[in-house]
Amino acid sequence: MSEDTIDEDAPIFAIATAAELANMHPQTLRQYDRIGLVVPARTKGGSRRYSVRHIAQLREVGRLSAEGMSLPAIARILELEDRVRNLDRQVRELEQRVASELENRPGARVFAAGATGSVVRLRHGTRMRRATEIVVWRPRGGELER
Repeated sequence: MSEDTIDEDAPIFAIATAAELANMHPQTLRQYDRIGLVVPARTKGGSRRYSVRHIAQLREVGRLSAEGMSLPAIARILELEDRVRNLDRQVRELEQRVASELENRPGARVFAAGATGSVVRLRHGTRMRRATEIVVWRPRGGELER
């Protein structure tokens, strides 16, 4: 993560700030915490601390609730969104590992014919320049040409 980005999972907002950012009453946030809908991190003293992701979840809860969706249904949606986010992260990590493995695998070599006919080893992903010369093949040993 670069220094310019904010960790969206970092618990940085107190309940009053989180409530204001989510356009909700702090008591609503406490209720959502009690029922396990949006569960913030806790400080050593027990104070709630919300992350940017929690604020987004609270806004989503408010939107879905205003549309008439039940809290258990909203909880299930949030759970599935978390699962998808975790699976996406795992897929990205596995793709990076596979790419790294393919790049660094000792047996993964690419060969081509050099300009003189010799075998040349290439780095993975590079191409040889095509030769434009014409090469005439003549049989050895005095065989007759037709």
